[in-house]
Amino acid sequence: MKYHEMDKTEISRALGTDCNKGLTEKEVKTRLQKHGANMLEEGEKQSALLLFFSQFKDFMVLVLLAATLVSGLLGEVVDAVAIIAIVIVNGFLGFFQERKAEKSLDALKELSAPQVNVLRDGKWLKTASKSVVPGDILKFTAGDRIGADVRMIESVSLEIEESALTGESVPVAKDIHPLKLGDPGIGDLENMAFMGTMVTRGSGTGIVVATGMKTAMGRIADLLQNAETMETPLQHRLEQLGKILITAALLLTMLVVAIGVLQGHDLYTMFLAGVSLAVAAIPEGLPAIVTVALSLGVQRMIRKKAIVRKLPAVETLGCASVICSDKTGTLTQNKMTVTHAWSGGRTWTVDGAGYVPEGSFRFEGKTVEVEAEKALQQLLTFGMLCNHAEIAEKDGEYVIDGDPTEGALLVAAMKAGWRQGDLRKQFEIINEFPFDSKRKRMSVIVKDQAGRTFVVTKGAPDVLIGLSKTILWNNRPELMTKELSGKVQNAIDGLAGNALRTIAVAYKLIPGNRVNCSEEEAETNLTFIGLQGMIDPPRPEVKSAVKECRDAGIKTVMITGDHVITAKAIANQLGILKEGSQVMDGHALSTMEVGELEEVVDDVSVFARVSPEHKLKIVKALQNRGHVVAMTGDGVNDAPAIKAADIGIAMGIAGTDVSKEASSLILLDDNFATIKAAIKEGRNIYENIRKFIRYLLASNVGEILVMLFAMILALPLPLVPIQILWVNLVTDGLPAMALGLDQPEDNVMKKGPRHPKEGVFSRGLGWKVVSRGFLIGVITLIAFIIIYKRDPNDLAYAQTVAFATLVLAQLIHVFDCRSEKSVFSRNPFENKYLVWSVISSLVLVLGVIYIPALQPIFHTVPIIPGDWLLIVGLSAIPTFLLAGTFFARKTNKSMV
Repeated sequence: MKYHEMDKTEISRALGTDCNKGLTEKEVKTRLQKHGANMLEEGEKQSALLLFFSQFKDFMVLVLLAATLVSGLLGEVVDAVAIIAIVIVNGFLGFFQERKAEKSLDALKELSAPQVNVLRDGKWLKTASKSVVPGDILKFTAGDRIGADVRMIESVSLEIEESALTGESVPVAKDIHPLKLGDPGIGDLENMAFMGTMVTRGSGTGIVVATGMKTAMGRIADLLQNAETMETPLQHRLEQLGKILITAALLLTMLVVAIGVLQGHDLYTMFLAGVSLAVAAIPEGLPAIVTVALSLGVQRMIRKKAIVRKLPAVETLGCASVICSDKTGTLTQNKMTVTHAWSGGRTWTVDGAGYVPEGSFRFEGKTVEVEAEKALQQLLTFGMLCNHAEIAEKDGEYVIDGDPTEGALLVAAMKAGWRQGDLRKQFEIINEFPFDSKRKRMSVIVKDQAGRTFVVTKGAPDVLIGLSKTILWNNRPELMTKELSGKVQNAIDGLAGNALRTIAVAYKLIPGNRVNCSEEEAETNLTFIGLQGMIDPPRPEVKSAVKECRDAGIKTVMITGDHVITAKAIANQLGILKEGSQVMDGHALSTMEVGELEEVVDDVSVFARVSPEHKLKIVKALQNRGHVVAMTGDGVNDAPAIKAADIGIAMGIAGTDVSKEASSLILLDDNFATIKAAIKEGRNIYENIRKFIRYLLASNVGEILVMLFAMILALPLPLVPIQILWVNLVTDGLPAMALGLDQPEDNVMKKGPRHPKEGVFSRGLGWKVVSRGFLIGVITLIAFIIIYKRDPNDLAYAQTVAFATLVLAQLIHVFDCRSEKSVFSRNPFENKYLVWSVISSLVLVLGVIYIPALQPIFHTVPIIPGDWLLIVGLSAIPTFLLAGTFFARKTNKSMV
């Protein structure tokens, strides 16, 4: 029912309640049975045991378990234990991440008031909020949290902070009058209060109209439960890669075994060789290396003011094509700031950011001294005097205690050199008429040191114009004529056109210096002083961050509960609203289905006056258009869209626990610019993953091809199974992990985001794997043939040379993998981890070749120094041959 359109009598009749006595205990019990407890319900939870075992149904995990079985059959207990350890660790990580996600609803529940003041049988009493039913009468004052959705029936200077639901940075004044609004959003319902919101000023009474899951908070809880969690691009790529590798492994195993048997080799020997190659084809360390690369990326992100709650989140952000950003606190400073002052036809601009009480005043571009501007001085002084806000410095940062609007007026006066304590010594406040949403103004009666008594009023400009008989013009009072009134209105319109919220200030000297005068007497025949225009200003670093994101092919979309004019102005200042972009409000969104929104969503850069359902609809429409969507937010209202987005980003300072628990990434500084750093890190991590996939698979292709070609040429096995396993599980691992730590290339933020359906082997990676692997396999086989032909009776020596050649070729090739261009395009010593890992791998290989105790295990013999020239020369061929090809191709292009 549209309770906001009803008056007090109609609501009482519709809900069957008495506003003077409330419900009876008998009626409360009946309604509790009908409507249920005033609590947020939970969806069906999966048991912890089933949740744990569900972590092992991933295809890549099954591949790892198959590799464990193979290693066990080969008698490689160490390998089997290592693989099982990887599987179990990954399982526990996934389990704890999902269990953490279940805390979203628990955090949402905490926003429900544990106790409320309710009228029962004519008596006010405190009771648990879960026992509240529709028709109950609730009373609340400043500091209380609203326990259910209520329709206001009494309101005294009542203001409620609803940013968790609406995203608006300023508390909302509430009244009791019916509203005829058609299809209003939550932010438009000034005669309603909602579960979970906080009373910041005044007091009120209301009739409960909805409880539990039927409240606005309950609808968000339902959206949060039903929002789908998207699979990340990285998870999809790894699953795709796993299928390719397992298929290739099985085919190659069968091929090698079949050819070997046909060539006359022993079946058991060929089976061992084939299984060893199967293990080589599946890089068992890949998931572990991916996890390590992401974990290290997470550590770097923490240093950049971001906490990653889910490991794949940084990589996902790296391929985001759209960032849907909340306005308040993320794009803006969440600090109302006076930027303009107007009096007597003159407009001053005010410098300075946020709540720091430092700044200058300018008129027509020139700095002015406030002491020389009488009208400006009065405007600022009286704005500070008629004010309850206080400012304090905590941990090197200025914070406001009180209403943000009053805080802005306070800081503006402090920039002019005034201090609240000094002003209170000059002016004694002897009476006050508090702000009221119907009056839209606040007044104080003060006495100065000369004994004069006067009233100072601040409030809505249109109201104060009507109450003013005179206006301060050219530093003296003039009669408020129609012409002067028009000039004030033009000033108001000019400030509003720049999305500034305007507050007017007026005063009146009280005849006879009386202190006991009525509100009506005090607030009539005022002298209008002027206007102060304020706004929640953009963060200074955001504009460049938005531009860098655009250069990287990422669109920034502002989604806010604020008014269209304000949102449009901020978007223009930040460069979000470019030529051809559109602005859409919540009313237009309400009339559109997701399919209709899909048709226009790419052209919209700003969504204003939106509800939680709207945010979810926007995310879905963008995803349906093929975008990878990052959604930022801080309120309860953002949580469903944060969860449904490809990556959800919550605010660490202003964010609610609900939004944080639903997110994948938390910004410690609530700053949009931090997202830019995350994008760069995410792109680099994905490129690093491609690098070590390229390295591992090219190495494994080389191992497979050297065995396959030897079978085809009817040669003895160039490598024994234990050597293949050693290369695959030990020698390959360290350099691959070091590639995961590589620094980003210079052009990482100059390229567009990759397509979400892009395969791991795109952009020529598949060809690079095959071509490099082919060359590594060929030169290893050549080394084997040269040594074997020299002395066919010493097969172990030829196999040892082939083993050393294969390892060295891979270790040289790892530097080639650092760039999409060539080995010479980057400084090879830039990645110190890679240099040390290569040295470590060389030491390990030399150890199994030259340490007598290890030689029988790995079937190796010492290599004479002269043969190392052959090994080094052949090992360098793949990398330097392909580098030469790259430079030749580049030269030809430049000549053309």
